[in-house]
Amino acid sequence: MSDRERNSCVIIGAGVSGLLAAKGLREAGWRVTVLDKGRGVGGRMATRRFGGGSFDHGAQFFTARSDEFKGMVADWQKAGAAREWSRGFADAAGNPNEDGHPRYRGAEGMTSVPKHLARGLDVRTGEKVVRVDGDGGTWRLETETGTVATGDALIVTAPVPQALQIVGSGEYELPGPAREELERVSYDPCLALMALLDGPSGVPQPGGVQIKGEPLDWIGDNRLKGISEAPGITIHAGPQWSREHFEDDEAEITAVLLGFAGDMVGANVVSTQLARWRYSWVSESHPEPCLLAQANPPLVFCGDSFAQPKVEGASLSGLAAASALLGVG
Repeated sequence: MSDRERNSCVIIGAGVSGLLAAKGLREAGWRVTVLDKGRGVGGRMATRRFGGGSFDHGAQFFTARSDEFKGMVADWQKAGAAREWSRGFADAAGNPNEDGHPRYRGAEGMTSVPKHLARGLDVRTGEKVVRVDGDGGTWRLETETGTVATGDALIVTAPVPQALQIVGSGEYELPGPAREELERVSYDPCLALMALLDGPSGVPQPGGVQIKGEPLDWIGDNRLKGISEAPGITIHAGPQWSREHFEDDEAEITAVLLGFAGDMVGANVVSTQLARWRYSWVSESHPEPCLLAQANPPLVFCGDSFAQPKVEGASLSGLAAASALLGVG
């Protein structure tokens, strides 16, 4: 099947990888459907609101190293979807640690960027894919709600363990070499606590304490960050502590993490919510920006576990997935 004949794609996952892949294919004239099990777009570029506060509880910021991604970030800034936050954060002792490299945030929370990217696309949230079949040159997907989506090509952006489970949910069998490559990818979890406060936190300007250790990795002040009217902090546990306590009772996790944060909390806690990110940090990535698992019908895997991690890696991986499909003849 030629590029001219192959003109439809289903994408699983409405994070930045899936959305940028969708935009690339749409610009090439393809019909694209994006399915995501979540209530909104963004994946780990997640912002939650409760008690008058807004909390980024997944990815906290992003950087831009490559010229290609710098150009994308500049476009997001011009569109009002992203803003520069800082050029460094406090260290574990609360001391300023500026290094001159811009850190960016979503304008109204990290979800601002994926919401911007989703405009004009056929994105269907609340659609958990439960069956995937690929035969006769066409992909057919069924969701938990009974929705059926079909396409000439399929892109899967979910974390690799989930992606393998999804593509194996029907009669389709993933080629052995591709499965072996994907099974080498691994992740660390993250327990993320959001705490609404009755006053200012103890987090210093510009609103982030980058610890990169155990038992804590990060503490962020969402009001100092500029996304929340009410005072509130986000605490990320380190990967080892998160793994050891991932299934613990929420009240126990909450009490311990607030204790670890100590003076950085700075005020009385009004209410809390906990997010359990099972696939947060990529500990072993795939060496290439995406994986074309098969050419007919085309199946591509991509996301932040391909080549580079984090928001920049996920973005470039999505573009690579679109390019891979456009290059399949």
